[in-house]
Amino acid sequence: MPEPTTTTLIIVSVLLVITIPLLLHLVIYSTTSDTLPTILLIGPNGAGKTALVTFLERGRPTPTRTSQTPHTVEVSLPVKTPVASSRFRSPNDPTWEVTKRLLIRDTPGHGKLRHYAIDAISDSQSLHGIIFVVDAADLSSQASEGTRQTAQYLHDVLLQLQKRATDSKSSKAPKWMPVLIAANKLDLFTALPAPLVKSTLESEITQVRKALSAGLLDSGVGAKDLDDAQEQDWLGEVGDGTFEFSQLEEFNVQVKVLGGNVTGVDGSDVKQWWDWIGSVL
Repeated sequence: MPEPTTTTLIIVSVLLVITIPLLLHLVIYSTTSDTLPTILLIGPNGAGKTALVTFLERGRPTPTRTSQTPHTVEVSLPVKTPVASSRFRSPNDPTWEVTKRLLIRDTPGHGKLRHYAIDAISDSQSLHGIIFVVDAADLSSQASEGTRQTAQYLHDVLLQLQKRATDSKSSKAPKWMPVLIAANKLDLFTALPAPLVKSTLESEITQVRKALSAGLLDSGVGAKDLDDAQEQDWLGEVGDGTFEFSQLEEFNVQVKVLGGNVTGVDGSDVKQWWDWIGSVL
């Protein structure tokens, strides 16, 4: 049997050097619809969740009805929206377009149906972020029932995220979970700007914690005297101080508040929300 020539060995070596990295690249980065990153959409009734998810899917405002069950749609990022995981990838890469696809899971906002959202936080392994939609016009009055209910719901969602760390039996910290508070309906005259939405919600969540503390005081326990089990049900820093979203970073939860609107006389403005989605993929 003739010995392979030097030229043949060189050709085989070059082919191996070229094909093996390509095959590895395709295996690592190929993604199917079953493993696409998921963004969970949460918020109270009337905030505009379903309008937002249909806009992200179709690119235009569409009449909607109140959701009674969760539903998931596949969407693609706009062409000019960057993706964090693709910042070193060439646009000529065959997997470039796949990285711009994701699933948006919309959940009902009615009080009796919010368990769908809480369950989804715990169950989804592909969850890359959470969008909590609020009506910025409804928050303009801190004393309103809508503001209190929104703050209570947000408190419960953030507490569930915090418990990923406090309830974990593993020494490994949970992965970072980005949360976007989407201040919707900024086109309305009475809507609060994003910074005021942030401070209003932090203030209202502080009141939620005070109400919980009052319940503890009735049972003879103060906020400063919580045992380990009770601390797990306390959002943010333990104590009587003011709640701030930054307190959750200790538990690998990062909260941002960005404004926009799905509908309006001058058209839609969701660019900041698209950019945020791209940043967490």
